[in-house]
Amino acid sequence: MRFLLFLASCLVFTVAAVLVVAVPDASPELTVGFAERDITPTLGKKPVYMAGFGHGRVAKKVHDPIMVRAVVLGEGDTKIAMVAVDVVGLFLANVERVRESLPGFKYVLVSATHNHEGPDTLGLWGPNPLKTGIDPEYMKSLEAACIETVKAADKARKPAVAKIGSAADANLVHDNRLPVVKHDELVAIRFEEPKTGKAIGVMVQWNCHPEVLDSKNTEITADFPHYTVKHLRESQGCPVAYFTGTVGGLMTTLKMPLKDASGKELADGTFEKAERYGTLVGQLADKSLKTAVPVTLTPFDVRTQAILVPVENSLYKLGWQLGTLDRNMYPWDSKPIPKEFTPTKDLSKPIAVKSEIGYMKLGDLEVAVLPGEIYPELVLGKVQDPADPGADFPDAPIEPAIYSQVKGKHRMLIGLGNDELGYFVPKRQWDVKPPFCYGLKKAQYGEENSVGPEAAGVICGMFRDLVAATRLP
Repeated sequence: MRFLLFLASCLVFTVAAVLVVAVPDASPELTVGFAERDITPTLGKKPVYMAGFGHGRVAKKVHDPIMVRAVVLGEGDTKIAMVAVDVVGLFLANVERVRESLPGFKYVLVSATHNHEGPDTLGLWGPNPLKTGIDPEYMKSLEAACIETVKAADKARKPAVAKIGSAADANLVHDNRLPVVKHDELVAIRFEEPKTGKAIGVMVQWNCHPEVLDSKNTEITADFPHYTVKHLRESQGCPVAYFTGTVGGLMTTLKMPLKDASGKELADGTFEKAERYGTLVGQLADKSLKTAVPVTLTPFDVRTQAILVPVENSLYKLGWQLGTLDRNMYPWDSKPIPKEFTPTKDLSKPIAVKSEIGYMKLGDLEVAVLPGEIYPELVLGKVQDPADPGADFPDAPIEPAIYSQVKGKHRMLIGLGNDELGYFVPKRQWDVKPPFCYGLKKAQYGEENSVGPEAAGVICGMFRDLVAATRLP
């Protein structure tokens, strides 16, 4: 009898043990929501200065709306918002005000598509170099629209599974600065209902300046992303959010040969070229989604770091003195992470601007979030080596490449994320003094829209540390 009782107790213990092992804790499911809002400025009451090229370009009509689009991802009670705005850029202060009105989110990312055919949102393109082109009332409405769009996307969240795909086409982007290095990889994510496979929404990330319409256009437009989103909404049957990635260097469509379906060459500065190009980018996204694979986007690991980036650009310094660039300056002592961020008005000493870098590991997807327009060389590990002897700093160390820091199955880069500091140029390719690189008679375009030659090293180095460390000092 004792033996039978012993066997019975062993059986109960074994069954209990098996039951414990066979029922693991369920991971929180992924949820996703999409939303958008129209942020097209009203014309007629006061001048709307257009951004991206010269001063005094006033909008005369609206061709197509510019939008705020938001994607909210959820993992249980944890939420992340990713926002894309069809403007040339936003400063960190704009993003911080948006975040203040969105409590309960683990992370709110606000990026710009870098549209050169919308209103001035940075202050650089007013009636003349001494006056800002920003309309404060419009900026308040833009920030409010970002908040409303995130809330709407959050409300629209539903359970989802995801598929990710990528495709490349070097013919769809032109590098107008030597050496030619292109980041021609498009990344697309399709979210679907778990049971039906019906599309909930698509995120697409591509690397090119939205400036097809060029400098003489006076019609408000989202440029080619408008047509990319339009194409994908129709082909995928769902909402679409477009994000900009690597655009420094310069990744552009200007002077890039492009023909319509009949073989006619399309000219820069035309809506025909913008529509054709945007449609081709949309078709590239379709191609990437045809071979998309299931991807796990949970758990969420989000890391951000407030940093200082040194400012050496004399025109930027002047802009801040005049108030056309409205943001604080900070003392620079070669430490990107100071003990505290204390503003200064003394521009006679080295100064810096406060910014932010970000890193998201969403399950099997790693996302770099950078506050400006990074050169492809710095992303792909293709900084020229040896440097051209005409470069200003030919012996400068090569910055750690962004994509060499991410080791996951899938990767993505979002540029102009949470700030806009202009171009991040590899220091050994910095070239403003003669003799110029490649035997050129004048300096190439780029450095005039960068905070300085040290910025790339700070951004790439701090991103490396952010990925490698669980917490920075």
